[in-house]
Amino acid sequence: MKDRLEALEVKAAYAEDMLDQLNLTIYRQQQQIDQLLREVAQLRQQVPEGGGAAVRSLRDELPPHY
Repeated sequence: MKDRLEALEVKAAYAEDMLDQLNLTIYRQQQQIDQLLREVAQLRQQVPEGGGAAVRSLRDELPPHY
């Protein structure tokens, strides 16, 4: 009985440690998500109005030596 109780305590300790590690991983991932959202918002502010889909002439695409 004592061995079974000790085995359960060891399993519980490992499970608690794993849970702490998972919580830390989730916390770090949320920080990365928040940072990426801030960066996307900054990039959206840099894009000109209209989404940059202005109509361009094919002549504008030709290299200057033509």
